[in-house]
Amino acid sequence: MKQKRNSISINILHLFYSTALSSILNACALIILASYLQSSQYGLFSFILAFAMVMGYFTDAGLSNIVLREGAKQVVTQEVLLSSYVKLRFLLLILTFFLGFITLHILYFDGPQIIQTGYLLIIPLVTGVALQSIGTTYFQLCEKMQYSGLIRLFSSCCLVLCMLTGMVLRFDPIWMCFLYGASYLFAGMFALVLVNRYVAISLKTPLHKGMFRNLWAFTICGFLFVLLPHLGPLVLKSTLSLKEVGLFAVAYRIPQALQQVPFVVAGSYYPVLFRTFQNGEKNRNLDHRIIQTKIMTILGIVMTLPFFYLSDFIISVLFGESWKDASLPLKILSLMLVLQAVNIALADGLSSMEKQTQRAVIQVISIVTGIIIYILFSRSSGVFGAAVAGVCVEVTALIGFWICTAQRMSLLKRVILPYGIFISTGFLVVDFFDPASQVLALSFHGVTIVLLVFFDKDLSGKIMFISKRFILKYQTRKRRQVGGIENKRS
Repeated sequence: MKQKRNSISINILHLFYSTALSSILNACALIILASYLQSSQYGLFSFILAFAMVMGYFTDAGLSNIVLREGAKQVVTQEVLLSSYVKLRFLLLILTFFLGFITLHILYFDGPQIIQTGYLLIIPLVTGVALQSIGTTYFQLCEKMQYSGLIRLFSSCCLVLCMLTGMVLRFDPIWMCFLYGASYLFAGMFALVLVNRYVAISLKTPLHKGMFRNLWAFTICGFLFVLLPHLGPLVLKSTLSLKEVGLFAVAYRIPQALQQVPFVVAGSYYPVLFRTFQNGEKNRNLDHRIIQTKIMTILGIVMTLPFFYLSDFIISVLFGESWKDASLPLKILSLMLVLQAVNIALADGLSSMEKQTQRAVIQVISIVTGIIIYILFSRSSGVFGAAVAGVCVEVTALIGFWICTAQRMSLLKRVILPYGIFISTGFLVVDFFDPASQVLALSFHGVTIVLLVFFDKDLSGKIMFISKRFILKYQTRKRRQVGGIENKRS
């Protein structure tokens, strides 16, 4: 069933409210789990979760980006494209389990608790991630993001319910890990049912050959992109105690969960960037990339400010005094939100222009750099050093993505340089005046961001255009309703 595409603004709206609600629910699940487990137990869970998420990527291996690229060309039907995608994903799922568990046994043969927790968390979680991705990729291809948002919300609701169930029934920590993974599996089954309502998936359909073009570039690039945010917990397992890993993980999970908000904009623009590039519309592609980068930067800094200025309060309220040592790492790691937002926009621009090799090279450099500085900084300064290392990794990636970006000077002059100066100046001014209240500092800095949006012609013009469009639609609907009522009376 062919569906009419939504506009970019409508897709952003659908993904924004669904992502906001799902982020709140995921945060609730995080709070429930962290309050239920001890810091060492949470450290073990965080390590296995990072391992599972990396395995989860290998069930995709860049295929979702290939689907968007081939769908933009419109040389094959959605049924053939999706059927090819599903078959390849199930094949990769089996291969991922085989290689992943062999790796786990080799690396941690003397850690039966790690291996047992790994099986109970990884199998349902990785399977669920694969099924959910099938649904979100299909609806991203159709540019009907309300269904992707519905899948995300369903997954978050399942996660909270599973965590509450385990807490009420007083499950052992290892079975809490199983429930965590099972929530992803339930949502994955829901995604598959939802997709089946709109397109027939046939395993008898021959594979679309275009799925294999440049697959390795997408695979390597995507793997590195997924590995980067999980690099900290994976590396720190060897340099810090499980308790310290747990403290870092609590601070790290908050910006990592909120990273999904800039993905709202990225998910809406991604198919459009592919389409404009494939159609040779370079100027439109550049305009979309500039607007996307501006919007995502604003979202990133808006999310950064509360956690930067109120980290002590947030940690004590959400997790209690026993986790107070995570407040300083949270303050530092909150800066990752604005850096990651810019990086996602720049990296998506490279992918849409089929520059996967350059993107992969930058990510390799970032990961190698990250491993080195995570080891050095954590050994010298503990959790504080690990938090600083996390920010340094994002700065490295930002520089690399910008260097490899086409029309980089336009992006530098119109987005990166002015926005970077404006945001940095805000932090320096607040630090210079050193207000007695952190709430006052947050308020002042928040006002400067509002002024930035107001004086930016691209963003203010976009807001006015969307507002007028919604008002016009509302007025048209009202006139139709009034006309319908008058017709019935006559």
